[in-house]
Amino acid sequence: MAVTIEDLYRSYGVLADAKAETLSQHKDAYQVILDGVKGGPKEKRLAAQFIPKFFCSFPELADAAINAQLDLCEDEDVSIRRQAIKELPRFATGENILRVADILTQLLQTDDTAEFNQVNAALISIFKIDAKGTLGGLFSQILQGEDIVRERAIKFLSTKLKALPEDVMTKEVEEYVFTETKKVLEDVTGEEFVLLMRVVSGLRVLQTVNGRQQLVELVVEQAFLEQALNPADPDTVDRLLQCTRQALPLFSKNVHSTRFVTYFCEHVLPNLSSLTSPVAELDIQLEVLKLLAEMSPFCGDMEKLEANLNMLFTKLLEYMPLPPEEVENGENSASEEPKLQFSYVECLLFSFHQLGKKLPDFLLDKVDADHLKDFKIKLQYFARGLQVYIRQLRVALQGKTGDALKTEENKIKVVALKITNNINVLIKDLFHNPPSYKSTVTLSWKPVQKTEAVAPKRPSSEEIGSGGSTQKQMPTLPRRDARQIYNPPSGKYSAAIGNFTYERGGFRGGRGRGFGARGNRSRGRIY
Repeated sequence: MAVTIEDLYRSYGVLADAKAETLSQHKDAYQVILDGVKGGPKEKRLAAQFIPKFFCSFPELADAAINAQLDLCEDEDVSIRRQAIKELPRFATGENILRVADILTQLLQTDDTAEFNQVNAALISIFKIDAKGTLGGLFSQILQGEDIVRERAIKFLSTKLKALPEDVMTKEVEEYVFTETKKVLEDVTGEEFVLLMRVVSGLRVLQTVNGRQQLVELVVEQAFLEQALNPADPDTVDRLLQCTRQALPLFSKNVHSTRFVTYFCEHVLPNLSSLTSPVAELDIQLEVLKLLAEMSPFCGDMEKLEANLNMLFTKLLEYMPLPPEEVENGENSASEEPKLQFSYVECLLFSFHQLGKKLPDFLLDKVDADHLKDFKIKLQYFARGLQVYIRQLRVALQGKTGDALKTEENKIKVVALKITNNINVLIKDLFHNPPSYKSTVTLSWKPVQKTEAVAPKRPSSEEIGSGGSTQKQMPTLPRRDARQIYNPPSGKYSAAIGNFTYERGGFRGGRGRGFGARGNRSRGRIY
């Protein structure tokens, strides 16, 4: 015979009126409440509230009570499901915490927004009861659950953990998170890797030099820096880009980028022109050069410093054109003027300048005379072009402030001015005799420390060098009067202002450990 509303209220009254020491004697009354899950919508709603209220008083019926509540969590009526989910944290006592966390994690797969938010709130609630037990349920599903559950559990960790207070996320709990995350990272997609690195990078226990070094080691393991790069495989290139981006914020004067910088010099730069972009709109060569430039200030001692500097020097020569040939009357030939690829040169010059500090006599003793002569000629020609663009950009931006500088066109011009000013400063350093590596610049796509308007005019910007014996008076510039104030040719500036970031949903073609294609883990309900 089906349980009615009256039966439920009657049983509730019996249990509510009983004294604590005699409550366990009314097992039959609690069983009636458990049977309420087989009734109609009204009976189910009452059962969802009454079952957890007396749960702790009947340990022998604990499994039956949890299973009854789970039946309500899967009811067809969304309002019943929400009520049942809301009450689930009341079952999270003692050894039940792991099971409740496991259940709630599986319930993250719901497509109902209100229900999903209810599950999130319930998980946060049991975190405050037993954080380590809750994490056990979450990581159990991440490692063994269905793909949709795994995906949402990882996103939950990446967004919610950082908001939990220190009395919840204790040192022991954070160390547990790090240990379990390392297990998950043995088989992840690219997007999962990014989210999990966000989780561990935010752990307070890892905000020390030793902690950041451990995180770098974690990324190094994923990056496969011990293997040669296959430039034709977009997934291999994508892996390297994503790993490097995750490592970048971890580098400092005490946590070195040496292994990444070495890998870029030895394996990436030689294959720069043949790199296959993982994303159609991404300028893969510029993205790689930007990453190398950002890492270079944190590079430690290198085993093959001279060889790596030579590779950077070679790439600089490739991106810095020789001036056009002049005919007998001294005018330029009719051939088109070479394009000055400022964005690429900024990155390469900055990287060369940073590593050059470690071997300051490189340009004096390690480069043959012909290459050095070519380099100086190219630097001079590039510097002349810089002055033209700097003047044009300043004229175009003169007097513009506030909203006027926020238009897409002017934003590009502001970045272009930063690029050209940076290159100008670095070239001046290299024209010293001997070459100097003392100047500091902020890369054009990086935020500056202080709010700055359009870059101020630099003194002596029409000249190269500052009195060194290698300084030469610039010859008369070729006529460029016909040029527009600013019309960036393709390849000169990056149209994508700032640091381009993206996250792909995984890497095609499994490679075993790491960003491989995970197998299907669908198992259905495993409560």
